[in-house]
Amino acid sequence: MHTDKSRLISNKSQTGVSFYNANYGGYITSTLLSCTYNMDNCCVELKFSDGSMIAIDTITVENEVADNMYERSEPDYLIYNDPIGYADLILNGDPENYLKTVTEYKPLNS
Repeated sequence: MHTDKSRLISNKSQTGVSFYNANYGGYITSTLLSCTYNMDNCCVELKFSDGSMIAIDTITVENEVADNMYERSEPDYLIYNDPIGYADLILNGDPENYLKTVTEYKPLNS
């Protein structure tokens, strides 16, 4: 399953992105000022020097790419500990393949 990334990302200004993404026309020369997780709207927000902002809806990403509880915990780690790594994975990477590679399945012992 390949996710349509344009459904996961809200670009509040169409004028700039410093990550490569076909949805936004490739490399743009604005500088990333901050990348943080906003608990109020559950988005990883990237703010750029030209005033543009990208908000990645983490709940929608989780619903689209995670198939089980084990896979749902992996993006949470990135969101809280490495939000720029999370943004890079969602905008430029293959989150489904990443989750299949890094997820450890540990069933509960009875």
